[in-house]
Amino acid sequence: MTADEKWMQLAIAEARKGVGLTSPNPPVGAVIVKDNKLLGKGWHTQAGKPHAEREAIADTLRRHSPEDLSGATIYITLEPCSSHGRTPPCTEAITTAGIIRVVYGAEDPNPDHAGRAQTLLESMHIAVSTGIGKAECQSLIRAFAKRQTTGLPWVTLKSAMSLDGRITRPPGESQWLTSPESRAYVQQLRFESDAIVTGGNTLRIDDPALTLRSIAAEQLRQKQQPLRMVITRGNRAALPETAQLFNDAYSDRTLVQENGDLMAAMKTLADADCISVLVEAGGTLMAAFLEAGLADEVALFYAPMLSGGPDAAFAGLPNDTHLHHQEYTRIGNDILLRALITPPVL
Repeated sequence: MTADEKWMQLAIAEARKGVGLTSPNPPVGAVIVKDNKLLGKGWHTQAGKPHAEREAIADTLRRHSPEDLSGATIYITLEPCSSHGRTPPCTEAITTAGIIRVVYGAEDPNPDHAGRAQTLLESMHIAVSTGIGKAECQSLIRAFAKRQTTGLPWVTLKSAMSLDGRITRPPGESQWLTSPESRAYVQQLRFESDAIVTGGNTLRIDDPALTLRSIAAEQLRQKQQPLRMVITRGNRAALPETAQLFNDAYSDRTLVQENGDLMAAMKTLADADCISVLVEAGGTLMAAFLEAGLADEVALFYAPMLSGGPDAAFAGLPNDTHLHHQEYTRIGNDILLRALITPPVL
């Protein structure tokens, strides 16, 4: 591992602290180094607050004198912004600080901004290196990048099933398929999401809460409960008024999409600044997302049992559904498969 790769890994670790907290902005991390020693680090904590570069500069100034920044290198997971938005441009902060080298991993996915920072910084005689840790940095901003390029959020399909692909057990048996450890992991998936989607049928049968639970108190203080959306093939009046989603403390954060219109649902969530959506639903809605080409990722928990239950995780699949970048993780007694979905040819 080169020195650049080592420091970028630290910047990536900083960026991961912001996953689930920064929408509609991406999670970004930055570290400042001089003479191969860490001066400061930072991450973007919330939209409207300072970007990672400014957080890292501020952290450095808390620990060192302004003169120590002169001649330093800053490592950033994403190309620094070069235009005024809710905060001033980070290229300006870098230049003012006296930093002489900028290393960033991923280019800005907005085609109007991509590469602009490099041109601007180099015109100020600041050296720029790009593409260090590119794959990991791009993965961190995949939800942001999809919204930037398509106007739609990143959609993850989550399901827990037996080895024979069933999401329910026979009548009289426990409702649970997977281990407590897997259910805790689902809470982390919810924390990383801006909205949680379920179907009308799941609402009627399971009456889910779709809230953040079993999350550290500090994390809960950082994040508002995700939006909840029910997608129903009928209309709102046909859904049970007694459902938790319509009566709990977060009922004002419950949306309903009628007529099963998935595209309208995703546009509504994107307009509400959601860049990452988690779908927790029955097999029919799961398959509908795949058929529509709107799903980007799966998180599938496999329990070590053959259930024989009546309901399948995916009720009919498109013939051209393929997964790539598969990652398998042992969680409790279960196996988690996380993978990206190759979009179908529509």
